[in-house]
Amino acid sequence: MRHIQVKQGETAEATADRPWWHSATIYEIALISFQDSNGDGKGDLAGLLSRIDYLTWLGVDAVWLTPIYRSPFRDLGYDISDYCSIDPAFGTLDDFDLLVGRLHDAGIRLILDLVPNHTANDHAWFVESRSSRDNAKADWYVWADPAENGGPPNNWLSRFGGSAWEWCETRGQYYYHSFLVEQPDLNWRNPQVRAAIADVMRFWLDRGVDGFRVDASAVLIKDELLRDNPPNPDAGGKPPPQRLTPVFTDDRPETMQCIEDIRNVIDEYPGRLLCGEVQGKTDRIGHFYGNHRPRLHLPLNFALLDSPWNALSLQAAIDAYLNALPSQAWPVWVIGGHDKQRIASRIGEAQMRILAMLLMSLRGTPFFYMGDEIGRERVSIPPDRIRDPFEKLVPGYGLCRDPERAPMRWDDSPNGGFTDGRPWLPLGPSDSRNVAGEQRDDHSILALFRKLIALRREQPCLREGEQQPLRSQNDVFAFKRVWNGDEILVLLNICAEPRKWHGQGRGRLLMSTHLDRQPQPLPDGSVLLRGDEGVMIAVARP
Repeated sequence: MRHIQVKQGETAEATADRPWWHSATIYEIALISFQDSNGDGKGDLAGLLSRIDYLTWLGVDAVWLTPIYRSPFRDLGYDISDYCSIDPAFGTLDDFDLLVGRLHDAGIRLILDLVPNHTANDHAWFVESRSSRDNAKADWYVWADPAENGGPPNNWLSRFGGSAWEWCETRGQYYYHSFLVEQPDLNWRNPQVRAAIADVMRFWLDRGVDGFRVDASAVLIKDELLRDNPPNPDAGGKPPPQRLTPVFTDDRPETMQCIEDIRNVIDEYPGRLLCGEVQGKTDRIGHFYGNHRPRLHLPLNFALLDSPWNALSLQAAIDAYLNALPSQAWPVWVIGGHDKQRIASRIGEAQMRILAMLLMSLRGTPFFYMGDEIGRERVSIPPDRIRDPFEKLVPGYGLCRDPERAPMRWDDSPNGGFTDGRPWLPLGPSDSRNVAGEQRDDHSILALFRKLIALRREQPCLREGEQQPLRSQNDVFAFKRVWNGDEILVLLNICAEPRKWHGQGRGRLLMSTHLDRQPQPLPDGSVLLRGDEGVMIAVARP
């Protein structure tokens, strides 16, 4: 593994005494939608390689890639047919090794998606498992005999609609699939399965990968007694898969041991990160960090996405999350993702700037998704271009994920600088937001993201400081970051009208989300916030 360069603003001493992800900004990339290099309309490893200069310019410290393994690609690559090879649409293992080296040379770490809950149904493991009841891998997946009436063993539902059980004539049994019928669930009660996934992890860790994001980490174990899930009293108006409460399929206590086993593998490689997709309300997130045995370093937290967008609700959501964390846990904040609707479409461009400042000033590790930095909104996908299997199987609920997965728009050309061919999903209108246009504008949201990332790197207060809440009122969300006697005050106006903040001491304005205020002294610390404006203020020492 190549040495990771220390970036400007970070000293070698600062990075040596704490995990690197405490000060990192992490950028999620759906590789198929980032940059195409060969004209087939799909992003690939060579395309990403050609955009490392952009990642360096932006200032991110690590990238997380959605699955790049061999796959029939029915579900964005989360249906894997070979964990230890690169899908030919993306490139080769040699391309991957070159990418890892170039990223590391640029001071950027690489996180891969680990998908331990299920495989594709054409994975060699499943092909063998379904061939008989007594083969070597017969117990590698979740199999069950039919109910007395010959139907599915219980009432469990797939997240993609219908029963989660599929009949296999050869075995005379049903197999369980949490997601697509072509995505059978692995049996994590089988130690051979755990060992096989551990070997997959080591394969990539040995190639220099800096960590994993664990997909569906809360559903690895299902109830051994196959008890029926109860009705969901809040199912009204929700998609049919949500008509039951997944008590016996999700977040089972035994799942924590599975995560601990995954963490044990990561701990064989010092300095590697384990983050994960978790489920449950805020008050449940703490147990994913671990108690007597460590689990995830960073259970991904979507509180900023899920909160109503007003100062009081944000204040409550952030406070509830921080209070739910174990004493030594490091917070994490996520504002977008390949499965999450673009928040810019909900809160608008002006408040997206507020969110950017909030993300980069909260205590914890910030994650954002490709396109968030240009204020990308949902892209309209014509019915005949839909690729998302959820929307095909459970249509009509406005939950299609393709609008978030649309390719990155690099410029205003018809194909957005993404491809010379036909993009696998539409990019949206050519006059929509793009990287090149925003790089030319010193006041763009892209410029704001870049300056916020740089400021976070430069200011120990923002990287390491404690977070002190203030009473948010009059539409202004406020808090302080405090470190070694220094204080930075963050003021965010969550409305379109001006609001006055009455200070209680001298300060110096560091940055405005509008990017049109020069750093300047504030004699009494008071500031008039324009509508949709956020500021950071360095508070003068007494």
